[in-house]
Amino acid sequence: MQVLSVKLNKADRTDLYLQVAAEIRRAIAEGEAKPGERLPPARDFATVLGVNTNTVLRSWRLLQDEGLLDLRRSRGAIVTGTPERGAVMQKVRELVEYARGQGYAVDELVQMMEDVA
Repeated sequence: MQVLSVKLNKADRTDLYLQVAAEIRRAIAEGEAKPGERLPPARDFATVLGVNTNTVLRSWRLLQDEGLLDLRRSRGAIVTGTPERGAVMQKVRELVEYARGQGYAVDELVQMMEDVA
């Protein structure tokens, strides 16, 4: 079972579940959390972080949607993403956030990426 060094800033306006997800992404990108490793149970992880269990579960579902975690009942959260995928997902998030800040919709961003590729 993998124990991660996750740091949250409760004074930050960013939702806590997004902070948890970002820290797990960072751990995957840096190789701290490796494919096949199991994360601590959500309840234990939440206690260590000082957040609600639902906050952890929400972040895990987000990371599952990104292909970085596999969630299974009774098995918990298993890291499936590689450091490379974690790093790329972080850049994608930054790009989407930047594009939205510039007034672009996601479908416009996708079209730009297809044009470049």
